[in-house]
Amino acid sequence: MSTRSPHPAAFTRLRRKLFTAVLAASVVVPLSGSEVPAPAPNRPPGGLTEARYAAVRQDILAAERMAAGHGQSRRAAALRAMAEPGRRFLFFDGRDGGRSAEVFGDLAGAARVAVLVPGSDTGLGTYGRLRAGALALQRELGDRAAVVAWLGYRTPGTLGAAVLTTGRADEAVPGLRSFVRELGPSRVSLLCHSYGAVVCGRAAAGLGGVANIVLYGAPGTGTSGPLRTSAPVWAARGTGDWIANVPHVRLRLPFLTVGLGLDPVSPSSGARVFAAGDGGHSDYLRPGSLFLRNVAAIVSAPHA
Repeated sequence: MSTRSPHPAAFTRLRRKLFTAVLAASVVVPLSGSEVPAPAPNRPPGGLTEARYAAVRQDILAAERMAAGHGQSRRAAALRAMAEPGRRFLFFDGRDGGRSAEVFGDLAGAARVAVLVPGSDTGLGTYGRLRAGALALQRELGDRAAVVAWLGYRTPGTLGAAVLTTGRADEAVPGLRSFVRELGPSRVSLLCHSYGAVVCGRAAAGLGGVANIVLYGAPGTGTSGPLRTSAPVWAARGTGDWIANVPHVRLRLPFLTVGLGLDPVSPSSGARVFAAGDGGHSDYLRPGSLFLRNVAAIVSAPHA
């Protein structure tokens, strides 16, 4: 997809459509429902230890009790499942849409770690989709690597105003950089889906020497040029992914900048483009998919 400036008339029409979308979303979003109450979490022990997993489990159970006390039976049931023995979380916070980082595999001993950075409409209420992708990737990798499902920021809604800007991504940057430092950058491959690619693009310059940055199903990189990183940057998009129709522009409106920047599968991004098959926007980590096989090979490859 070309990243050249559109014709002036087309640019005006695009600007009007985007501005209208922002105004409409700003009206719709406040009507979307109230926040589920949850307690503030305790500070867990440091390190990748069983003591830390046990402490975070107590935070999940505290949130489960509060949800049950407020009549949120579905939320309480989901949290009980998250606290089941054998599941391991590095952090959890049930407030403001929810934050968590679940571990799959031997994180402490793994030479390779794949960190999944999700996109819009991902929260504790929809967490099953992220977890399913992490499980599929872990099965594909086997014992060669660990996988972390990192829900470390308040993701935008697909139909909300926030998804049209880099604001939520910028809020996520400090947490992602800190998390990567804790895991050890040299063994981490970031797998950034949809709006998560904007998060990774905005964070790239401060991620240290990560092994790989993979952007897939991305509406943009949040930047106007190649990512400022020494890590290999990879990009993929399924032929059935509607995200290909998103305009790759950055427009300065009176009160904000709208648009998510460069298309990562375009030649000007400098990314290494690889095949993702014919799946749609939610199909990348589906068991048996071409993308899943290819991204597992990227994560497992010897470091440069």
